[in-house]
Amino acid sequence: MDDDLNRELLAGWSEDLFDKLSRQLLPGWSEDWLIMERERWDHLRVYALESLAHRCQMAQDYLHALQMALAVIAIDPIRETAHRIVIEVHLAEGNVASALKRYHDYCDFLRQELNVAPSPQMTRLVRDLIPT
Repeated sequence: MDDDLNRELLAGWSEDLFDKLSRQLLPGWSEDWLIMERERWDHLRVYALESLAHRCQMAQDYLHALQMALAVIAIDPIRETAHRIVIEVHLAEGNVASALKRYHDYCDFLRQELNVAPSPQMTRLVRDLIPT
C-alpha cells in the first residue's frame, strides 16, 4: 500500500481519503492485467472504508460512518459487514424504522441473488425490533 495512503488511513476520516477510496482503478480500461489489480484494489478499499466506518461509528460521527459503509456496499453489495454498520448507525441514532427497512431490503436482496439468509449476527441486531 502507498505510504501516503497508509498515513491517511491512520489519521482517520477525511474528504480527500474518502474520495481516493471511492474511486475505481482505471475505470474504462479493459486490459486483462487489470482484473487482478482491480480485485486487489477493491479488497483494500473495502477493508479501509469499513475500518474508517467503524472508527467514525465509535466516535458517534454517524454521517461519515454511513458514507463509508454505503461506499463499501457500492463496491460489494453482498458484503454483510457494511450492511451491519448501516443498521447499527440507524439504531444508534434511534432510527428504528430505517434500520428495519435496511435489514429487510438486505434479506430480500440476498434471497433474490443467492437464495440465502443473513447471518445470525445480522439478525440479532434487529431481532427484538421485529414484531412477532
